[in-house]
Amino acid sequence: MTMPGYQTYSPPAAPERKGLAVASLVLGIVGLPALALCGAGMVVALVGFVLGVVSAVRGQARSMAIAGVVCSAATLVIGGVAIFFLLNKAAECADRHKYPDDTARRQCVEREFPFADNASTR
Repeated sequence: MTMPGYQTYSPPAAPERKGLAVASLVLGIVGLPALALCGAGMVVALVGFVLGVVSAVRGQARSMAIAGVVCSAATLVIGGVAIFFLLNKAAECADRHKYPDDTARRQCVEREFPFADNASTR
């Protein structure tokens, strides 16, 4: 019971903890350009995805956590499609029926992967 003119004490509200959600969002965004570094963005995006899911389940900064999950998932999908495409091309060049000798396979690799620097042939 309070006396007239006095207010009851209420402790200040605890600040919202959003560290996991922020980390998820940052890792999801950084993961996309990091895909150019030999697929390192896949690991970054996977960590961001897990952190985002944990943060969303805990209810901490839920909207930011969902944004982090979406960015991380998009990076994982783009990286997965890129890896699938590159492995298909590599398997095609390794086909011994289509390219029976080493020279033909090497030419296929040079044609399909012009961005790859083959220092061993210099």
